[in-house]
Amino acid sequence: MQGGTINRMICRKCVVSGRVQGVNYRATAARRARELGIRGYARNLPDGTVEVLACGEPQAVETFVEWLWIGSSASKVTSVDVKTVTYAEDQLPAGFSIG
Repeated sequence: MQGGTINRMICRKCVVSGRVQGVNYRATAARRARELGIRGYARNLPDGTVEVLACGEPQAVETFVEWLWIGSSASKVTSVDVKTVTYAEDQLPAGFSIG
């Protein structure tokens, strides 16, 4: 890190339940994540939920996790299960992807 500055990054892995597949949820999440400078992904799981990894500055990640309850205009989120996870910098995606 240059100048002794340490960038503090946190990661949260969330599983979002409700009407979140087929309603533009992941694309909307990706757009919001990019606005906040979040790295990670949003991907559909076989059980109908969406798994979201969000890594970035603490305030941005917390803002994004709160936003996951809102989602796209057609989604209806019923729960967001949030876990703290740790990743090495070189394990993180370069940006935010959907899959």
